[in-house]
Amino acid sequence: MGHVGSDNRVRLLVVDDEPHIADLVATVARYEGWHAVTAGNGAEAIRQAAVFAPDIVVLDLMLPDVDGFAVLDRLRESGTAVPVVFLTARDGTADRIAGLTRGGDDYLVKPFSVEELMARLRAVLRRTGRARRASGLTVADLSLDEDTREVRRGAELIQLTPTEFELLRYLMRRSPTVLTKAQILDHVWQYDFGGRSNVVELAISHLRRKVDAGREPLIHTVRGVGYVVRRMAR
Repeated sequence: MGHVGSDNRVRLLVVDDEPHIADLVATVARYEGWHAVTAGNGAEAIRQAAVFAPDIVVLDLMLPDVDGFAVLDRLRESGTAVPVVFLTARDGTADRIAGLTRGGDDYLVKPFSVEELMARLRAVLRRTGRARRASGLTVADLSLDEDTREVRRGAELIQLTPTEFELLRYLMRRSPTVLTKAQILDHVWQYDFGGRSNVVELAISHLRRKVDAGREPLIHTVRGVGYVVRRMAR
């Protein structure tokens, strides 16, 4: 299963000598609730892999010191079976075959869609048996599965609207961080809320009735700041 951090997030290592690409992929992954770090060359990638113990690696073939194939070989020689997805401008058939036969798990050519890359990473995590940490979020007895879109309090299944699901997922991904109304609007509604300034309060109220009714409250208002999902200290 790879390294299990205390926060139980998927750990992603992005290896690319173009900082804007590495940072873009890492930022999107963090937005998805993953823990992501970057490396700009092969040597740094090997060091990061040893220290960070990633669950999955995005690896460019064309690096300034060694090529991605050499990095993959070093990873495999070290005994790690961490899944590797190549992300490269080299689109030749021979490169694709080499990437997959030498131990890579997928191969995506630049220019690329970040959404497609994230979808492929999730697919590789599922295929390699590491999907539990990619799809499951848990706070106390509240659980949310991002793949099946099931939400439960204990054994009880809770029915949510698509918007309520996205709101709860965002709060659970960022738990125990307190999120402002502006952050929630930007992430869940992307400002498409018809000008109703109280849309967050209304959605939180509906969510509370479904998630917290008759149970220990997990959705909390922090006055003057925003909202958070967490178990409060007794």
